[in-house]
Amino acid sequence: MFLQFFIWGAWYTSIAVYMTNHGMTTLTHWPYTVNPVAAIVAPFFLGLVADRYFATEKVLGILHLLGGLILFAVPRFTGAPVTFILLLLFYNLCYMPTLGLANSLAFHHIQSQEQQFPLIRVFGTVGWIVAGLFISLFLGKVTGVVPEQTAMPLYTAATASILLGVFSFTLPHTPPPGRGQPVSLRSIAGLDAFAQIGDRPFYVFITASLLLCIPLAVYYNFTLGAAGVKRIAATQTLGQMSETIFMLLMPMLFLRLGVKKMLMMGMGAWVLRYTLFAISAPSAVFWLIALGILLHGPCYDFFFVTGQIYVDKKSTPAVRGQAQGFLVLVTYGVGMLIGAQIAGNVYDRFLAGATALTLDQWRSFWILPAAFAAAVLLFFAAFFKSTAREATQQLGQQPVDRRR
Repeated sequence: MFLQFFIWGAWYTSIAVYMTNHGMTTLTHWPYTVNPVAAIVAPFFLGLVADRYFATEKVLGILHLLGGLILFAVPRFTGAPVTFILLLLFYNLCYMPTLGLANSLAFHHIQSQEQQFPLIRVFGTVGWIVAGLFISLFLGKVTGVVPEQTAMPLYTAATASILLGVFSFTLPHTPPPGRGQPVSLRSIAGLDAFAQIGDRPFYVFITASLLLCIPLAVYYNFTLGAAGVKRIAATQTLGQMSETIFMLLMPMLFLRLGVKKMLMMGMGAWVLRYTLFAISAPSAVFWLIALGILLHGPCYDFFFVTGQIYVDKKSTPAVRGQAQGFLVLVTYGVGMLIGAQIAGNVYDRFLAGATALTLDQWRSFWILPAAFAAAVLLFFAAFFKSTAREATQQLGQQPVDRRR
């Protein structure tokens, strides 16, 4: 888990800076487009290939080795933007399935998802933090340059990918969980699960999840665009540090608040975050920007993790995996794909041929996702009718052993 998210954290938060410094300013939304495209494709790959024919640890190893080789090649095509973006697409097609593979391998070898998995998954958050600190602080000090403006983050991620690829072959044997099961595109895409567990609160939740991921794409691409921050990768790890703290608070808050209030708190945190960015923009007030980044904890944990638990507890054992795959497809796939394209086109419209936005333009730019997230919050508050008691009872069910 540490290496899995170290890889992602090493390149994802700094790729826009690298592209801007190599003449691709108007194309920085494309890495955040090809990533969700790969998230849409990943469930089909996992369902058709990895889950039915090959041991999980072997597929994990091969994908990381192949992905590492592709990442090593990416900087060589900086002068050819189309090839550069296509290589990032091929890399993400290798990487995104490994998120599900890493989780399924862990679930296969533990007794209780609720008690043991968080202790394993937290190392992923630590890996993302260490990646950012390594890029900005260590490499920056050693080389004397701004690493985010160079290919060093890509080479760091590529090296870590090769290491994880080799290490994956030493993981415990995990046979394909779906061997012998009939192949159905509906089940792979999660549509059967959607039909089985769907009711009005679930439909409202799924709709809100998709809509909230549209402004989410703005955060990853443009957060520190005008603040004059040099150590971007390290600064954005403040969000993962906050995420770790709020993750520990979640069990207590579930008992007191229930799922609806938790989800609303997460949405409200998104509104507050973008509002802080808008307020800070005219004077580039760094502490307000840092506070917005620190809100990543409640933004991610209270909405995305709570949502994953909500879907998990609402599902039956027969469709639980499909339901989680459907949630990933809707959020990190469709929602982020739409968001990346909208964010990129809105940014280019504000840019209007200039080399950079003015600070006043950044304020207007951030007002848009703040207003959009506020509208999603109001929609969810009005139409999600599941009571706090019902949600708490769902979340209090006994854990299910998912080993096959």
